[in-house]
Amino acid sequence: MKILVIGDIVGKPGRRAFAQIASAMKSEGVVDFVVANAENAAGGRGPSPRIAQELFAAGADILTLGDHAWDEKKLLPYLDENRFIVRPANFADTCPGRGWTTISTAHGNLTVLNLIGRVFMQPLYNCPFEISGKILAEKTGKSNVIIVDFHAEATSEKIAMGYHLDGRVTAVLGTHTHVQTSDECILPGKTAYITDMGMTGPKESVIGREIKPVLHKFRTGMPQRFDVASRDIKLEGVLIDADEKTGRARSIKRIRESYTMERD
Repeated sequence: MKILVIGDIVGKPGRRAFAQIASAMKSEGVVDFVVANAENAAGGRGPSPRIAQELFAAGADILTLGDHAWDEKKLLPYLDENRFIVRPANFADTCPGRGWTTISTAHGNLTVLNLIGRVFMQPLYNCPFEISGKILAEKTGKSNVIIVDFHAEATSEKIAMGYHLDGRVTAVLGTHTHVQTSDECILPGKTAYITDMGMTGPKESVIGREIKPVLHKFRTGMPQRFDVASRDIKLEGVLIDADEKTGRARSIKRIRESYTMERD
């Protein structure tokens, strides 16, 4: 089973890159499933139902979220209705939506679990280590192949989660920092790991935003409007080859593909 997992999609440029590249990989049979982090998909903010549907139409099988999940109020009831989009499982139990889901196709079943970190993030989130353990202990409804999107800031917290879940899931894949790391590996328990999959969006930017306003904010401390940039658009993520019978990862490969306007 080959699973393409996409790092944070940022704004319209990221959505265009996703629609062009990921959909082609899926239609050509390069990948069986596509999982994408969509929490910055609407101008760098959380997606609306319309944008979520746009990403599904472009080839996403499951969308994950993060700290921008509640930016678009129209998404709240949509999360209860659509089981193909998941928000962090360690949000409060009273929050809309679900923290994991399983889908079934001709290629086999796939479970996706979404978690959010607490280091340098909101302290109100429940413990992701405890919650993930409880969810995995309940076998009902889950497949052997389990992909974890860990949306976190601190590299140490992400690495710790990788070892915490090693041998219990197929992959632990970091999102949120928008910078692709080069530490992809297969951990001792045959779990694929990377600290951050990177960003699907404009690379000539400061993590997706126009450079000048961000520089001005750093230099002066004055509030600025951070618009999404538009140059050097790339899709970043990883390709996981998983054994659907055992749930173990055979390989993990970093992906970085350029968006070509002429193809649209």
